[in-house]
Amino acid sequence: MSEPILLSLSGSLRQNATNRKLLREAARLFEPGTHIEADLNLPLYDGDLEEGEGIPKGVQVLAGQIACADAVIISTPEYNKAPSGVLKNALDWVSRTKDKPWANKPVAVMSAAAGRAGGERAQMILRSYMVPFQTRILQGPEIHLADSSNEFDAQGKLVNERYENALRTLMQNLRSEAGF
Repeated sequence: MSEPILLSLSGSLRQNATNRKLLREAARLFEPGTHIEADLNLPLYDGDLEEGEGIPKGVQVLAGQIACADAVIISTPEYNKAPSGVLKNALDWVSRTKDKPWANKPVAVMSAAAGRAGGERAQMILRSYMVPFQTRILQGPEIHLADSSNEFDAQGKLVNERYENALRTLMQNLRSEAGF
């Protein structure tokens, strides 16, 4: 059996964002496998753009990555009690592609935020965003990384054993759900 392909989507575009660090830790705990970090730096969804120029190349690449992945992990910050616009925009664009790359895909969601709830509201809304795609969203363990800027060491590794153990279990559940 080949190694699984794990695709990660970060709701933050910053390279050193805690959501990206959380996804990298998740990928480390998911191993062995191939980890691909999606690029969500896409144009804002615009029906006129779609009608005039078609689906942008970056969106086509993202949809293809989703389709080819054995499992997907998504991490979102919480902006004004909701997932980031970057993530919502990417989901909106992918929904416009002809194929259904998300259908029946095992997906684990998580969040990292500065607040004490760790992005819990954003994650709840993200779960509802995924319903139309008919994915297989794992129910847990839930990962809501609170005070996230203080939860990683200089190398980007989680410093809290409780978070790391929960993330390890979530990644084991995702591997199992993906058939590995």
